[in-house]
Amino acid sequence: MSGQICGIDEAGRGCLAGPLCVAGCVLQREIAGLADSKKLSEKRREELYARIIENSRYKIVEISSAQVDEAGLSSCLRSALEQILAYFMGFSGQIIYDGNATFGVRGLQTLVKADAQIAEVSAASILAKVTRDRTMNELARRYPQYGFAQNKGYGSRAHIAAIERYGLTPFHRASYKIKSLQPSLFD
Repeated sequence: MSGQICGIDEAGRGCLAGPLCVAGCVLQREIAGLADSKKLSEKRREELYARIIENSRYKIVEISSAQVDEAGLSSCLRSALEQILAYFMGFSGQIIYDGNATFGVRGLQTLVKADAQIAEVSAASILAKVTRDRTMNELARRYPQYGFAQNKGYGSRAHIAAIERYGLTPFHRASYKIKSLQPSLFD
């Protein structure tokens, strides 16, 4: 039954640009149609996002690319998970994180592909993805040459070609090395 699980998932872990978004969600009502955010269309994710916001208790943590560069991905994930657990302090149900690593955070249970199996984790997946995609769509308006509206900051061929041609924006993760690029782009 919903309400006994706090689901946690992230979006943007392997991106070359944009934030890392981590969300935690406890559903207060069942929501039909929840699934792994990667399996849903952008339109469907937006529809479900609105329903999740209205029918859950949630926390979304957005970590900038600069923070990822400075502290490292694992440290940033640990910090986000700790913020979410602090927000849900006193929650007596299971706390399930999609994946297989706890990053040293106590109280988490991990489950690979939890976003496809557990409604609360699916909801967290959607919250994180929509939040991140909205940020990337805003960056696409500021930096149209990088194709952020299409690639959402992931390392597509067109995105890598744009980095080679225009260099990095302040929103790229300079600590993420791309073998095909000249090392000088990351200095």
